[in-house]
Amino acid sequence: MQGLTSTLLFDITATLERWFGLFGIELEEVRVVGLKTALLWFGAYLVWRLVLVVADRIVKVADDGDDLRLSHHEKRAQTIASLLKGVGKIIILVFTLILTLNQFIDIAPLLAGAGILGLAVSFGSQSLVKDVISGFFILMENQFAIGDVIEVAGLAGGVERMTLRVVMLRDLEGVLHVIPNGQITTVSNKTRGWSRAVLDIGVAYETKVDHAIEVLTDEAARFGEDASWTTRLDGPPEVVGVASLADSAVHIRVMLRTQPGMQWEVGREFMRRAKNRLDQEGIEIPFPQRTVHVRHHGPDGALIAPPATEKDPDA
Repeated sequence: MQGLTSTLLFDITATLERWFGLFGIELEEVRVVGLKTALLWFGAYLVWRLVLVVADRIVKVADDGDDLRLSHHEKRAQTIASLLKGVGKIIILVFTLILTLNQFIDIAPLLAGAGILGLAVSFGSQSLVKDVISGFFILMENQFAIGDVIEVAGLAGGVERMTLRVVMLRDLEGVLHVIPNGQITTVSNKTRGWSRAVLDIGVAYETKVDHAIEVLTDEAARFGEDASWTTRLDGPPEVVGVASLADSAVHIRVMLRTQPGMQWEVGREFMRRAKNRLDQEGIEIPFPQRTVHVRHHGPDGALIAPPATEKDPDA
């Protein structure tokens, strides 16, 4: 069995020598180049694993142990980790391919030609360069991070991913918007530092406004003392008073300062409580009303006045 294996290996070696000999290549050179290439890609794999470890370490260091919400440092860490993985993968792959190609041919002329080609491409793809530069400054200035809810280029949503070229937003309907960084001129970050829910609650004109304000103030105080919601608030709720006199309602404004990104959840909960409390107090939340005047015309087109309402003589 051992002799058969040796014979088979000898035949394979002889075949390879004859095949490479047709191209003027020594088999020993192929072995050396193959070994160098294998070591090169193995080293690239180790570097990639190191990048993953560093990225995971960045996320773990920023983790504050609170799974209910992402802090600013956690969002920042996830953004840097995601960018490190994306850029690191491209750099490692490009350098490994160049060094692998260098094992077979002299790449110096190719690199010179690639430099000239890259210069020509850069003139023709100014928008791409603009996107990359804009993405670099967005990251350095920490304008927003993964997990933030922002509004850019007329679109709003949560940041799912960002690179040096594009930002990906997911809106409430689940639509993923991909926006080049070069098109971002103004950023409205709705989840940075602290947030606020501004609620205008309408009551009927027949309602005593001072009483309605007292009721909402009492309900806001109860809400601010609820232990299950105090962690999401960033201060006591405020009832600032009458905000506007609308067509069919008097709007009383309530402002709730919250932790970043909690304004929608807190606002929905207080609206539910306010509706129940106003119902208990008998305070009407009006619906739009409209008065319609009907005119009657006779056969000749003359306007006929509506009949006068007769008083009940027994009244």
